[in-house]
Amino acid sequence: MPELPEVEVVRRGLDRWVIGREIAEVQVMHPRAVRRSAIDIRAALAGHTFRCASRRGKYLWLPLEGESFCLVGHLGMSGQLLVQPPASPDERHLHVRICFRDGERELRFVDQRTFGGLMISELVPDDSGLVPQAVAHIARDPLDPLFDERAFSRRLRSRDTQIKRALLDQSLISGVGNIYADEALWRASIHGRKPANRLTAAGVAMLLEHVRAVMNEALEQGGTSFDALYVNVNGESGYFDRSLAAYGQEGLPCPRCGSPIRREAFMNRSSFSCPRCQRAPVARQPQRAG
Repeated sequence: MPELPEVEVVRRGLDRWVIGREIAEVQVMHPRAVRRSAIDIRAALAGHTFRCASRRGKYLWLPLEGESFCLVGHLGMSGQLLVQPPASPDERHLHVRICFRDGERELRFVDQRTFGGLMISELVPDDSGLVPQAVAHIARDPLDPLFDERAFSRRLRSRDTQIKRALLDQSLISGVGNIYADEALWRASIHGRKPANRLTAAGVAMLLEHVRAVMNEALEQGGTSFDALYVNVNGESGYFDRSLAAYGQEGLPCPRCGSPIRREAFMNRSSFSCPRCQRAPVARQPQRAG
């Protein structure tokens, strides 16, 4: 699933290619792609202009000039927002096409697994302006200038849960997925099963530094692509997968100590860590009565 760096790469592409252009027509080829929208996106978008491209965590949205609603996109597992010349062949899993009045490049939503989608959402106020109602419950991400590190640290350290589970909780911190959680935890030498309430404030601050660092490095390299399912708006893959130290590196030597990276089952997916650098926590034994 695309995580914050991949979604931010797409946002930047949308900001470059589709802002300020009047929408002529919206074609929906697969109703599942707009199943979460209570409003018909074809009628809602035609004749309007996108004002900017915004993001929170893994959600994208495009507000419309002079309107109180916006187009929200979530890429799901395999969604792609592509900017293509109108004459280019349709992609096999093309679900939505947005054509512009100038007749230039069109915006296409392509999704092989149809877990992602587009929807119309009302804009509601928050402490930084307006956000889609559909996104208001999502926490700020660690690259957001208004991310409250102290509040995050307090909430994280009050949780009776594993640290990796907490990092994936989008109501606590958004944008961090399986890949970047594993990479940040490896850099911080913390095992993903360590209880969140056993971290110190200094430990949380260090972990956040690594989360931000790994995401910024991934951004510089266009994100992480393991296959053709994640690409930017021009159809190009990112190459941060070449820099991964832990995620997907089972059996390969840890870049820090040389021990083979270990894979463990985690929430119907996988976690990757170094057994030497990231010592698994020892379960606390219950105290005996008397």
